[in-house]
Amino acid sequence: MKDKRVKRVRIDREKCIGIGNCVAVAATVFQLDEENKAIVLDPASVSEEVLFEAAESCPQDAVVLEDDRGQQVYP
Repeated sequence: MKDKRVKRVRIDREKCIGIGNCVAVAATVFQLDEENKAIVLDPASVSEEVLFEAAESCPQDAVVLEDDRGQQVYP
C-alpha cells in the first residue's frame, strides 16, 4: 500500500485513449463516455489499493491520484 491517502481521482483526458483498463479494474469508479474517454464516478466505492491498481493499469498514465493537499501521488 502507498504511504499517502488518495483524496481525489481525475482523468487526464489529453492522455486517455479509451483502452478501459481502469474500468476493468474498478467499474464502480470509472466508465468510458461517449468520446471513449474515462470519467470518474465514485472513487469512494473501492479501497485505496484498488485505486492505485486501476491507475497503474493505465498505459498512458491518464489516471491521476492526488492527496488532500492536491499533490499528485500517482503517476
